[in-house]
Amino acid sequence: MVGLDLDGTLLTDRKEITPRTRRVLSRAIEEGVIVLVATGRPWMGVPEELREFPGMRYALTSNGARILDVQEGVILEEHLLPPDSAKKALRICGKYDTLQEIYFDGQGYAPADKMAKVERYHKNPNMWEYMRKTRIPVDDIFELLEREDRGLDKVQALFADMEEREAAWGELEREPDLELVGSLRYNIEINAAGVNKGTGLVNLGRLLGIKREEIMACGDGDNDTVMLREAGFGVAMGNAEEQVKEAADHITLTNEEEGVAEAIEKFVLRGGKGVC
Repeated sequence: MVGLDLDGTLLTDRKEITPRTRRVLSRAIEEGVIVLVATGRPWMGVPEELREFPGMRYALTSNGARILDVQEGVILEEHLLPPDSAKKALRICGKYDTLQEIYFDGQGYAPADKMAKVERYHKNPNMWEYMRKTRIPVDDIFELLEREDRGLDKVQALFADMEEREAAWGELEREPDLELVGSLRYNIEINAAGVNKGTGLVNLGRLLGIKREEIMACGDGDNDTVMLREAGFGVAMGNAEEQVKEAADHITLTNEEEGVAEAIEKFVLRGGKGVC
């Protein structure tokens, strides 16, 4: 099994999948390898091309809060953030200049007034259109949270000021019911305690009868560190953060150089060295 992060890993900086990478993914699937996205994005934030990729049956989303069997349309595993914990996280982040988001059932929601100024909060211009296309703007996310009154996939806050992010992180990490990661240098993603991509990927493998040693994971950001440690073979992208590289068994090329395709060809496909 191969679990693939999206941003900075499988996708180029322009949020695209190259023809070579598509071919390599297809070949791996044809050879019986289970290939899936393992992302912090909600399901509706996964590019349509990947949601409908032939043979890509499973998806790990929202940092492991939801694991889906896409073919059967069922949730295999779910670890949601309780509404009271979400409210606490939103109140803390709300003290700072942030664009806050909440996620229900694989769909992200964000305040309309902050979405109109997405350029202030998302430092990567390639993410602006993605946000506009995949988030549903609402007048008040607290009101939506109160109305739904149920568990969430996760909460995210995008910060205009990095010193404020550091301060918010310090407050949030004192709360034992919250799991924090920062896949971007200017965000904080908040899940229920204990939720991470690594545990999710290994649990899916166990469900499918795949040993930990038979799982390869590729990633580049803070939310990939545990996944690379937990998988039998962790691959860091050439553009990965330093702590991600330290957690990896191998460092491949960058996402702009088709590092995922390179790693799958080298370690997974017939004729390569093999993961084990």
